[in-house]
Amino acid sequence: MEEIKLRGEYIKLGQALKAVNFVDSGVFAKMVIQDGLVTVNGRVETQRGKKLVDGDVVSFEGKTIIIIK
Repeated sequence: MEEIKLRGEYIKLGQALKAVNFVDSGVFAKMVIQDGLVTVNGRVETQRGKKLVDGDVVSFEGKTIIIIK
């Protein structure tokens, strides 16, 4: 499980996927999110700009990110 420590109040979903190297680019992040391959807190998320806050859990291809403050 990867952790992302917030610097501000939130991080956007596409940025989070790139930050932990789950995707190589913003374009690829957009594609996998729009294709319904990413979940946030157990629910499919299709908005690349979804704001992630403390406690959110993101999953993609069996890998997990937790957002911490």
